[in-house]
Amino acid sequence: MRLIYSLAWWFALPLVLLRLFVRGRKESGYRQHIAERLGFYESIIHDRASPVLWVHAVSVGETRAAQPLIDALLAAYPAHTLLLTHMTPTGRATGRDLFGKQSRVVQSYLPYDTGWMVGRFLRHFQPRLCVLMETEVWPNVMAQCASHDVPVALVNARLSERSLNKALRLPGLFVEAAASMSCVAAQTEADAVRIRQLGAPSVHVTGSIKFDVTPPSEMLQRGMILRSQLGARPVLVCANTRDGEEALILDAMQQHRPDILLMLVPRHPQRFDDVAHMIRARSLSLVRRSAMGDAEVGIDVRVVLGDSMGEMFAYYAACDVAFVGGSLLPLGGHNLIEASAVGKPVLIGPHTFNFADAAVNAIAAGGAQRVADAADLWKQAIRLLDDVSVRTTMGEHARHFAQQHGGATTRTLALLEPLIK
Repeated sequence: MRLIYSLAWWFALPLVLLRLFVRGRKESGYRQHIAERLGFYESIIHDRASPVLWVHAVSVGETRAAQPLIDALLAAYPAHTLLLTHMTPTGRATGRDLFGKQSRVVQSYLPYDTGWMVGRFLRHFQPRLCVLMETEVWPNVMAQCASHDVPVALVNARLSERSLNKALRLPGLFVEAAASMSCVAAQTEADAVRIRQLGAPSVHVTGSIKFDVTPPSEMLQRGMILRSQLGARPVLVCANTRDGEEALILDAMQQHRPDILLMLVPRHPQRFDDVAHMIRARSLSLVRRSAMGDAEVGIDVRVVLGDSMGEMFAYYAACDVAFVGGSLLPLGGHNLIEASAVGKPVLIGPHTFNFADAAVNAIAAGGAQRVADAADLWKQAIRLLDDVSVRTTMGEHARHFAQQHGGATTRTLALLEPLIK
């Protein structure tokens, strides 16, 4: 089965490379560092005398989530180099923003999942440990790590029922890959049960590392400055929105009061221009975050488009109420912990299967509320925006929820220690 899978990768490679160039029209990062995606790393120089610990964080969310663990690994193993790999330019840019000043962190793309390319990657960097974030299990990566005696740990791991069923349909690929893991640090007991069903050994429940992410003081300060530019109007941020959600939010917005300022922050940067067009098509006045500079936002502006990278904490700090996207449509939702950690009341849609436990616990703690659809989103947002007392109390509950679930990084580091030694 893995041979067929590898051959499929080779046959698909011309189309994969063509897709990079097509996507590069909107996001130039896809046309950069292509050699790394094919297993060539001669341009990346690192200290070969320093043992390498490898962390793979596919994109933005995983990279942000990995920050507490990477910081802990750098502190616990000062003689080691940390190799941080990604699959998307936005993930790489996020890693550069977070760790660009850290000389012991080296970044690259993970090659496409063929045995030859992954083998070249492992021979070049010679990592002592592979740490995969959340759900990134690649059959040839697992097989090559086994043949090169590189232990593999899946950390902050989550697995939905849907993903489990898909993986079980191809046991020759994913069950075999799961069985070769050295250990798994699962976010919840439900995730652990499903991962064990997939055949992974040594599965432990450590909690979510995302609870250990501390809002950077620089971003909080930037959020205060942004808020002063927005003025005294009530501000709703809709963050990490996905394709199809912005239209629903904007259409519902037109049925409500014009005094509320919407900050709309799409999940993917290649969609910034498309979302700007959507806003203008509805005759809603717009200013883009990238064009604001130090200027104040005029009272006639209805929407601020969050088209900047690495400012999510600033957006949350600047708002009064936060809606976390990916949840109005059946996309699984995105991380609500960041908004909670800043102490903002959180609204989420009906579809949060990617963060099921966090969503349920946040609601139970009184820090989050589920909305049925876009119309209900605006109804509940207006209720909170109009009631300072309720809004403040809900924000305090959200902050407490984020704080009380910490400690996953320490527990995960304890699991990794025997693998590193």
